[in-house]
Amino acid sequence: MADFSIEAALLQDRHRWICGLDEVGRGCLFGPVVAGAVILDPAHLNPGYDDSKKLAPARRRLLARDIYERARAYSIGWCWNDEIDDCNILEATKRAMLHAFRRLQFAPDYALVDAIDPGFLPVPGRAVIQGDEKSLSIAAASIIAKVFRDRLLEEISPFFPEFDLAKNKGYPTPRHKNVLSWQGETIFHRKSFKLKHGC
Repeated sequence: MADFSIEAALLQDRHRWICGLDEVGRGCLFGPVVAGAVILDPAHLNPGYDDSKKLAPARRRLLARDIYERARAYSIGWCWNDEIDDCNILEATKRAMLHAFRRLQFAPDYALVDAIDPGFLPVPGRAVIQGDEKSLSIAAASIIAKVFRDRLLEEISPFFPEFDLAKNKGYPTPRHKNVLSWQGETIFHRKSFKLKHGC
C-alpha cells in the first residue's frame, strides 16, 4: 500500500514541493499515452490512493475528485499515437510526463517518477520502482491519468464501435486484435506497435 514516507523524508531534507509522476496507456494499441503529475498537501492526505490498476473504476473516479480537491497542484500531459510512432513509446512517455510537469499550477523542486529515470526533467528527482504502490504522490498521479484516459477512450468509442474501446480502453484484447486483423488500423492506432508485442 502506498504511503507518504518517501515524500516525508524529502520534506525533512529541505525539499518543499514534491511532484509525483506516472503514466497510463504505454501498452495500448490505440490512442495516447497519458501522464499525471500531482503535488500533494501533507496536511490533507488520503491513504486510499493506490496503484490505479488495483482500483475499481468507480473508486478511481471518486479518488480523482478527491485529488482535485485536496492536492496543492495537479496536471495531465499526453502524447498521441503519431508522436509515439515517430519517437518510440519510452520517449513519448517522457514527453507526456514533461508536459504534465510543465502544466502544474506552480513548479515543483523535486520529482518522484514511476520506474523512469527523471533526468529528462528540469529538477532533481528519483525513479521509484513500482512507485504507484509505494508513494502516495505517484499513486495520485496514476489515478488522475487513468481516469482522464479512460474517459477519453469512452468518448472516442462510438466513432469506432467495432473495436469496443469503451471496454478495452485501447489495450490488445482478443476482440481488439481480431478486428485489427480483418479491418486494419484507424487513424488513432499506433502503427509502430505489433500485435505480438502486446502489453
